[in-house]
Amino acid sequence: MRRDHEVTFREATRDDLPQIVRLLADDPLGMTRETPGEVIPEAYFAAFAAIERDPNNAVIVAESGGAVAGTMQITYIPGLTYTGGERAQIEGVRVAAEQRGRGIGQIMIGWAIEQARARGCRVVQLTTDRQRPDSIRFYQKIGFRPSHMGMKYHLKDD
Repeated sequence: MRRDHEVTFREATRDDLPQIVRLLADDPLGMTRETPGEVIPEAYFAAFAAIERDPNNAVIVAESGGAVAGTMQITYIPGLTYTGGERAQIEGVRVAAEQRGRGIGQIMIGWAIEQARARGCRVVQLTTDRQRPDSIRFYQKIGFRPSHMGMKYHLKDD
């Protein structure tokens, strides 16, 4: 794994959305549910606007060598468990194909954990699809443990 560029982080802007959607679509699962392109559906902009308005949510862009190297969303969830402790949920983690193998994913997750720690969160959690064994191995290698069984109920567009 080479690390020849510094990685910096910033909150995404509306102008980043086409590139973020391309990153989200750049894997076998993402390509079945995302709609990348120069012109992306308005639903992405509406979702991004809702995230921007919510102080407990942020879409993050990681940059390296002057290019977008990755993205992720961090959501802070207040809760009663863990003695009223807040948790950080990391979602939509993607590293650009040309940037993979350089340790950027590990740097991104480390950065997100530090953000959660600084905010006082008690838990950092994430989910990854069982169809992504490389991702599962990656998260376990950096300290995440499979502690729960996640379940989803997909709602159809009717």
